[in-house]
Amino acid sequence: MCAVDEAALASQSGQAPEPKRGNPVQRWVGSVLAHPWFAPLAILGCFSAAAAGVVATNPTDNTGPSTCLFKIATGFDCPGCGGTRAFYYLVTLNLPEAARHHLMAVFAAPFIVWMYLAWALPRLVPRRTWRLPTFHLTPSALTTFLIVWGVFFIARNLPWEPFSFFYV
Repeated sequence: MCAVDEAALASQSGQAPEPKRGNPVQRWVGSVLAHPWFAPLAILGCFSAAAAGVVATNPTDNTGPSTCLFKIATGFDCPGCGGTRAFYYLVTLNLPEAARHHLMAVFAAPFIVWMYLAWALPRLVPRRTWRLPTFHLTPSALTTFLIVWGVFFIARNLPWEPFSFFYV
């Protein structure tokens, strides 16, 4: 038995080949994923879900021992230690407490929001004529930020004032 190509049969008989019909759910998902607004809204939805989860669980209530492996092994705060609590305080608009828990996260937050908006707004509102200036992370700016973050990591573990203020 040989395989017969439907398009070849249709061309021989003078009929146009019938278009392939896929699963309607697959076609709908494909059409949704093709829109330029999908990625910005998906990221915003994931961020909103994470923020709601952090606010609902309230990481500042000290319900148990630390789960940070770095802190358990060394006794020191890791470079990201306090980030979830700082995020909680940022979402609840308590900036002094957010800065106390992780100053570098509070410093980086407006830049991250700006970069998201500069990327997302042209996709969400393509007809607008003005654009936010794009913030470019140059290698020197990123290196400077990482060096400052490293200094902050060391300074927050020093046991005397004023550095003990940042010990979480």
